[in-house]
Amino acid sequence: MKHKSIISSFLFGLMLSACVTINIYFPAAAAEDAARIIVRDVLNEEEADISNDKQETSNEQSNIESIGNLTYLVAGTFLNVLISPAHAEADININTPAIGALRASLKKRAVALKPYYASGAVGLTSNANVQIRDQSVIALKDRNQVKKLVADENRERGALYAEIARANNHPEWEADIRSTFARVWIEEVAAGTWYQDGSGNWVQK
Repeated sequence: MKHKSIISSFLFGLMLSACVTINIYFPAAAAEDAARIIVRDVLNEEEADISNDKQETSNEQSNIESIGNLTYLVAGTFLNVLISPAHAEADININTPAIGALRASLKKRAVALKPYYASGAVGLTSNANVQIRDQSVIALKDRNQVKKLVADENRERGALYAEIARANNHPEWEADIRSTFARVWIEEVAAGTWYQDGSGNWVQK
C-alpha cells in the first residue's frame, strides 16, 4: 500500500509539473478565422459562416476497460492535462474597442483604395501591407493623395496586428498574426488585384 502511495504521489507531481511547463502554441486556425472575418468586413464582402464565439470542444473520454489498472488511468488523465491548455487557447479575441475602431477606419479607407487596386496602381505586399506598384497609372494630381492613403493604411494595418496580439495577451504572436493576414488579404481581395508572391514578385490574381 505504501509503495502504491509513493507511485501515485510521483505521478501526480509529474502531471502538475507538465501542466506548469506546457507551452501555449499560436492557434493558427482560430487566427485565420478571425483574420477572414476582419478582411471580409473591411473589403465589404459578406462574412462567411465563421463564428468568433468560443467553440465548445467535446473531449470524449475513452472507456477505460481495466479501471483497476492505475497505469492506464493515469495515462488518460495525463493526456487530458496536455490537451486541455490547447483547447483553452483555441480562440482569438477581436472584439475590443481598439480593434473595432481600426476595422472601421480600414473599411472606410478601402473604398478610396478600391479604384487603385483595380487599376494596378496599388497592390498587396507579402508582409500584409499595401504598396504603390505602378505610379504611372495614377494621375499626377492624385499621387500625393494615394501616397497618403497607402501610408495611413500600412500604419493602421500594423496597429491592428499588434492590437490583436495584445488583446489576446500574447504580444509575441504579432508576427504570426501578420503572416496570417498576409495570406488572407490575398485570398479575399478581388480578382485582378496585384499582389507579391513569396519571392517578392508581382502577380495578378
